[in-house]
Amino acid sequence: MAEEFLFTSEVKILDNRLKLNKVVRELQHSRNGVTVKTEDGCVYEADYVILSASIGVLQSDLISFRPALPRWKTEAIEKCDVMVYTKIFLKFPYKFWPCGPGKEFFIYAHERRGYYTFWQHMENAYPGSNILVVTLTNDESKRVESQSDEETLKEAMVVLRDMFGTEVPNATDILVPRWWKNRFQRCSYSNYPMISNNQVINDIKAPIGRIFFTGEHTSERFNGYVHGGYLAGIDTGETVVEEIRRDERQKDKQNQNFLLEPLLALTLTQADAVSSLHKCDVPTQLYLSSKLGIPEAIL
Repeated sequence: MAEEFLFTSEVKILDNRLKLNKVVRELQHSRNGVTVKTEDGCVYEADYVILSASIGVLQSDLISFRPALPRWKTEAIEKCDVMVYTKIFLKFPYKFWPCGPGKEFFIYAHERRGYYTFWQHMENAYPGSNILVVTLTNDESKRVESQSDEETLKEAMVVLRDMFGTEVPNATDILVPRWWKNRFQRCSYSNYPMISNNQVINDIKAPIGRIFFTGEHTSERFNGYVHGGYLAGIDTGETVVEEIRRDERQKDKQNQNFLLEPLLALTLTQADAVSSLHKCDVPTQLYLSSKLGIPEAIL
């Protein structure tokens, strides 16, 4: 796909228009365009901006807007819940859990709700991987993200030995994603409360001037899913293209008016000018007749 839009050579992207590892901190917008300011002091000018930051980032202070977003926009953003969903992967030297039909998942009961509750082995998908996955959500996710991997590993091993016995071997590796702590994510996905309606989603994805918002949180049908973000991106791209075309048509119309005004003034009698103006649409007639001093030309 990159080859369709960027300069490439032997699969490598050589186009200097693609900027990587740039942290956007401020968007200054006006009727004429958007100024993008990054954390390292770079400034970029754009006619339009598509902003695909997550709903969690929009709720944070990572990106500031000048002028500030209108109240109806910020209220809609705040109404959307952010979900934190953490899958912790643990690798072991050998398999000690039961496998086979109906034995892919197992549950751990604890007095604290959500404490290393939902477990799954990966043998069906990746035979011989010796990997277990435990899923945490929301408050437990945030708690675990705030502590070290070593602390999390100790807690998980206590749970596993409580379920399978003291002979369970130590895990050889652990992977703890940190969607909540990552300032470029600040959540796993969006979740609209049951009391919200389509107006909330419409307000969140509504453009502000030349800034267009997209992402899974702007998808009415598939928010919270990867394909929701993909489809929303396509829709937003098409919307921006149509806006660019509309802007170009408006500029062409203004250029035609600019050229027609001196032509009428220099080459036509007033009667001829009136006749020619009748062929234009009403807004053009209003504009040109005021310039030429022939109000009787107005329909």
